Amino acid sequence: MKKDILLYWLVLLSWLVSVDTGFAQDKLTVSGYVKDAANAEGLIGVSVYVKETGTGAVTNNYGFYAVTMPPGTYNLVVSYVGYTRQTQTVTLTDRNVKLDLELTQEGRQLQEVTVSTQREDDNVKSVEMSVNRIGVQTIKRIPALLGEVDVVRSIQLLPGVSTVGEGATGFNVRGGSIDQNLVLLDEAPVYNSSHLFGFFSVFNPDAVKDVKLIKGGIPANYGGRIASILDVRLKEGNAKKGELNGGIGLIFSRLSYERPFLKNKGSFIVAARRSYADILAQPFLRGDLRGSKFYFYDLTAKANYRINDKNTVFLSGYLGRDVFGADFGFNWGSTTLSARWNHVFSDKLFLNTTAYYSNYDYALNSDLNGKNPQDYFRTNSRIVDYSLKPDFSLFLGRSTLTFGGQSILHDFQPGLATATSAGVERTFGLNSRYALENAVYIGNEQQLTRQLQLQYGLRYSLFTYIGPGEAYTFSNDGEVGKRKALVSTQTYDRGKSIQTYGNWEPRFAAKLDLGDNSSVKLSYNRLAQYIHLISNTTASTPLDVWTPSTNNVKPQLADQIAGGYFRNFGKSSTQGRAYEASVEVYYKWLQNQIDYIDGASLILNQYLEGDLLSGRGRAYGTEFYVKRNTGVVNGWISYTLAKTERQVAGINNGDWYATRFDRRHTLTSVLLIDPPGRTDGRSRWNFSATFTFASGTPATFPTSRFEYEGYVPYTVNGRNNYRIPPYHRLDLAATLQGRKRTGKRKDDNWVFSVYNVYARKNPFSVFFQPSSTDPRITQAVRYSVFASAIPSVTYNFKF
Repeated sequence: MKKDILLYWLVLLSWLVSVDTGFAQDKLTVSGYVKDAANAEGLIGVSVYVKETGTGAVTNNYGFYAVTMPPGTYNLVVSYVGYTRQTQTVTLTDRNVKLDLELTQEGRQLQEVTVSTQREDDNVKSVEMSVNRIGVQTIKRIPALLGEVDVVRSIQLLPGVSTVGEGATGFNVRGGSIDQNLVLLDEAPVYNSSHLFGFFSVFNPDAVKDVKLIKGGIPANYGGRIASILDVRLKEGNAKKGELNGGIGLIFSRLSYERPFLKNKGSFIVAARRSYADILAQPFLRGDLRGSKFYFYDLTAKANYRINDKNTVFLSGYLGRDVFGADFGFNWGSTTLSARWNHVFSDKLFLNTTAYYSNYDYALNSDLNGKNPQDYFRTNSRIVDYSLKPDFSLFLGRSTLTFGGQSILHDFQPGLATATSAGVERTFGLNSRYALENAVYIGNEQQLTRQLQLQYGLRYSLFTYIGPGEAYTFSNDGEVGKRKALVSTQTYDRGKSIQTYGNWEPRFAAKLDLGDNSSVKLSYNRLAQYIHLISNTTASTPLDVWTPSTNNVKPQLADQIAGGYFRNFGKSSTQGRAYEASVEVYYKWLQNQIDYIDGASLILNQYLEGDLLSGRGRAYGTEFYVKRNTGVVNGWISYTLAKTERQVAGINNGDWYATRFDRRHTLTSVLLIDPPGRTDGRSRWNFSATFTFASGTPATFPTSRFEYEGYVPYTVNGRNNYRIPPYHRLDLAATLQGRKRTGKRKDDNWVFSVYNVYARKNPFSVFFQPSSTDPRITQAVRYSVFASAIPSVTYNFKF
């Protein structure tokens, strides 16, 4: 039955593509790149609209577009939020036309909200749903912790996105855990997107061009995770002139430099950051704390070179690390390297081929400062990926066909330890594990009528757990929810298949226009995830371990259906309608969700799979979103009502229970104020504020206790049986622009901000201990990461 359905799906997709291909015959194509006139950066998501036919195209991730029409004369309307709309007249006679375009930024771009750097009315007219883009200029306006602009904290202000609290790495999307988000930096995966335990992200805003979050309706070219895709694209570097940017803050500083090279055929950008709280604090540290290390740094770089009109190559990379501790400490960091080749086969066929390397590792060290070379303990863990991905785009008459494949080699090092006592060294740990993940996909975005647009596709993924390694067999005869007994062990040679999983992953989305300013959308997708993050802490930490699917651990599967109503209203301007609003509902079914037996041993446990449990999950909710685009006061507000649960045999008597990242209510708002000036209509000051309210996350509290030679808490009413108190916080910021001087290229500003304005003591966790005055009384202790207001000031400059 399943094969029949898949065969029908493939036949239908092939028929729709053939119909569209037939439509495109005997027609001509206008194609080219759309770039920023100031720096020649390719612009993503620009609308190229043909006024006479009512059709058009949107530029891809490299700024390339193509539209196909019968011979004749046409007016192409090119529009992009924050840029001046442009109309180009083109005449098609007997040959295709190549037309590269440059758009000029509007004078008030920095003063306008750019929540989504997309074409005008794109939230209504695009078939995409459950998708958010945040412009870098908007990210830089949002009040930030210690004045540092942050990509990940910014997306937490969007509907459907949350975190378990301050000091937690990553983010949660629609009830998913952090490992269920695929975070990409120029197409290379980033396994830990946070610095300093989640307080800052690894993305340097000076080097970021585009930030796109996909929560549902995920296209077929994405795979490997079941919650969301965070696609971060780096700048290509100013291809017209040299440019120096930087900022000096209370906790760290940053500097970036970009410029053209080789007669403007190429360009590059290099951006670096380094915190210095440890340096400033050293004079005040005493005793065991003297010599403490707590800092992070990162380096981001990208270069591109245009060989000719048909070939462009890109090379980008990231290197970052955190170091934390005194005598005992740990460090963690990521390295990525992406090489890409763009090739234009014809006016209709575009290829991007990406090869990447990604490494995430951490290390623990009992002698961080090297004081005891004869007695120490060290351990480390890592995950390394190597990948090749060709991705084709075929621009047809009324659709864009994408197809390609990807191959990933995973190398997992769960843990390797070295212990030295009296100079005698002993090494022990777990062997590396290897896996090969392959996928092929095809998708099509098609305009059936002026009102109806479809996006559909199919992905097939194949995952093989390979040797060298050992496969364990555990007994299923024991008590449910308890550690499983090892039955046998089988050893496999290098390259031998230990376990294979394959999954069909259909994708579908539809958009129906209800008028010029409103539409309804529907989407469905199935996703498979073959790697897992092992963590049983309240919030995931940088020291958690990644593991592949094995003969005992099945891949995670998710089916999601979503529907929404989208509308723009109010006075129209160059930024589009004054207001945009949407409401989306979603429901997700999840399979093979990992949980743990009580007292599970996760560190350097050779038989970890015997401590793992598997169950199913469900997540559902409604997301409301309203944004004002124009005016002196603008911004957005979002509200999410959601629920996330799991059901695992052996936990909570087999009943459904809330996951640790379940938040019932989440309300966020962003307010941006641009006061008018006295002379040129622009004030040197602008202001911003954000407010967040979120229900408390679930936690397991003791409901009874017994005493035996002391005090022991004991839980009887199941897992995650209570919630910690709600979270709410107000942040404020003010920016003072530097004075403009004739003939001076310098552009600078001062940013003043206050994080947690009313000093809310938001609980990160609650733990229990005997009262200091009466041991017979159990005392609940609320732990807060920040319990006071945190002011900051940052100076930013640009030459």
